[in-house]
Amino acid sequence: MPPPSHRPRHTFRNVLLIATLALLFVCAGSLVLNRAAISGYLGGVTGEDEFSKQARAFPEYLSGIARQQPRTDDFVPIAHNGVNPFGVNTFLNQEVEPQKRARQLDLIRDAGFKWIRQEFPWEDIEIHGKGDFDDRRNPPAVVSAWDKYDGIVRMAAERGIGVIARLSTPPRWTRSDPNAIATTPPDNLNDYGDFVAAVVSRYRGQIRYYQIWNEPNVYPEWGDRAVSPEGYVDLLKAGYTRAKQADPEAVIIAAPLAPTIELGPRDMNDFVFLQRMYDAGAKDFFDILSVNDYGLWSGPSDRRMRPRVLNFARPLYVRDIMVRNGDAGKAIWASEIGWNAIPEGHPAAPAFGRVSDDDLARYMPAAYQRAQAEWPWMGVMSYWFFKRASDAERDQSFYYFRMLEPDFTALPVYAAMQAYTRQKPIIYPGYFQEDHWAISASDGWQTVKDARAVLGAYRQSSTPNDSLTFTFQGSGLDVVFVRRPGAGVARVNVDGQPVEFNLVASDTRFGERTSIARGLPGGPHTARIEVVSGSVGVDGILVLR
Repeated sequence: MPPPSHRPRHTFRNVLLIATLALLFVCAGSLVLNRAAISGYLGGVTGEDEFSKQARAFPEYLSGIARQQPRTDDFVPIAHNGVNPFGVNTFLNQEVEPQKRARQLDLIRDAGFKWIRQEFPWEDIEIHGKGDFDDRRNPPAVVSAWDKYDGIVRMAAERGIGVIARLSTPPRWTRSDPNAIATTPPDNLNDYGDFVAAVVSRYRGQIRYYQIWNEPNVYPEWGDRAVSPEGYVDLLKAGYTRAKQADPEAVIIAAPLAPTIELGPRDMNDFVFLQRMYDAGAKDFFDILSVNDYGLWSGPSDRRMRPRVLNFARPLYVRDIMVRNGDAGKAIWASEIGWNAIPEGHPAAPAFGRVSDDDLARYMPAAYQRAQAEWPWMGVMSYWFFKRASDAERDQSFYYFRMLEPDFTALPVYAAMQAYTRQKPIIYPGYFQEDHWAISASDGWQTVKDARAVLGAYRQSSTPNDSLTFTFQGSGLDVVFVRRPGAGVARVNVDGQPVEFNLVASDTRFGERTSIARGLPGGPHTARIEVVSGSVGVDGILVLR
C-alpha cells in the first residue's frame, strides 16, 4: 500500500462522496422525523411560515450572517429610547363627529396604546392664506381651523394618550404652481417655519413630539418631481429652528424614510437618502430619527440581513448609518409598522404583501417583542393604522392595514395587542435612563436637571425606603449612581439579594457604572433600588447580555 501522500486522488473523492451521501441520508431522515422543529427554526430566522419559502430564504440568511453585521452601539446613552413603545396612527381629523373621535380614543386607550401619531395637515389649518386660521370652506359658517385639533389634543390628554404631531401637506397658497400636488413643499420654506412655530406655540405644554414631513425620499411625498435629500434638510432645518424657538422642550422627529431599493430620481433608496441627509448637515436639526418598518412579505422574526431585502430587520441598517455618522445617542422611532391583511382573491394587487387577519394578530405582538428584546435604540412604534372614517378605499390595498373597520368592528389584531400591552413590562439588554417606562417609582423621587448628568437629568430622593422597582431580563445589571460629597447610601436588591452602596465621593461624579449583578441565569429578574439614608441620585441602568 502506498503511503497516504501517494494514494490515488480519486480515493479521496470516493470517500468524500460516500461521506456526503451519508450526511444527506441522515439529514433527510432527520428532516422527515423533525420537520416541525426544523421548520420552527427556519421560521425564526427567515420570518417565513411555509416550509418551501423557508428553504428558499435560508441561504439568504446564511449569506447575510457571513457579511459584516450592522454596528448598533447598544450600550451608549440614548435619548428618548425608554418611552412607552405602544403607538398607533390615527386619522381623527377625518372623523366629522366628535363623539366618534372620542370613541376611537377610548378604544385606543383600552388597547393599551399610549401614543397617537396624528397628522396636523397644514392645508387644513392655515387654509386660505398666510396667518389666516379661520375655516370658511362651508359658507356662511366661519369657524376656527384650530377647534378640531384642540379637541383632539384635549381628548387624548384626558385619556392619558400622548400626541405625536406630523406637520405636512401645505395649502395651495404656498406654491406658485397651481397644478402642484398637495405633498409638494412650499416655495418659501419660511412659510413652513411660521406654520411650525404657530402649531408648537399653541400646543406648548400639551404636545412635545413633532415630526417634520413624511417619506421625502419617494413619490409623491416630495411632490411630482425629483426627491432631494438636501432640499429636505433645508425644510427640516426651518422646522427645527422655529419649533425650538417656540418651545425649547419640543422634540423634533425627522421624517420617516420609505424603505425602498430604488435609486431615483423620484424614489431614492432610504440608506442613500439618509447618508446624503447627514452629508448636508441634518444631524444638528433633529432629536429622533424615524423609520417606516413594514414586514411586507415576511414575518417579524426575519433575520435576513441583505440591503436589497425589504423586511422588518431593516432598521438595523439605519441604526448603523446613524452610528457611523456619530449619532448613536439618538433613538429611532418607527412611525409606521404593520402588515397588510388584504383578503385573498381581492382584485387589487397585494402591493404591500399579503397576510391573513390571524397572521396579523400573531405578527404584531411578536414585532413589538422583538424590538423590545433586541433593539434598545428603538422607542415608540406606531401601528399603521387604527381605522379610517369610511370604507371608500376598500378597493385599495392600503385600506387593509386597519385595526378596526370604519363601523368600529375590531379585527383579531386589536385583541392580540390588547393582551400583549397588559403583560408586565420587562427591561431587556441596553443602556436606559432612570425614567424608563417600565420602572415604577415611589412618590419621593424628583427629576433633577443638570448638564453634567447623563443626557442632562437624573432622579433623586432623600426619603428613606423610597424605591425604583423593575423587572429585567439579562445576564447582569449595572446602575449609574450620582456620587458626590454628602451623598447617601443606596440598597440594590436583585432577586432578593440586597447589596448596599455608599455613594459619598470626594467630588461630584456622573456617568460611573456600578456593577450590581453578573452571571444571572436566563429568565426575568426583579430589581429594587432603595434609599437607605441621605440623598440618592440614579442616572441610568444597564441590563447586560
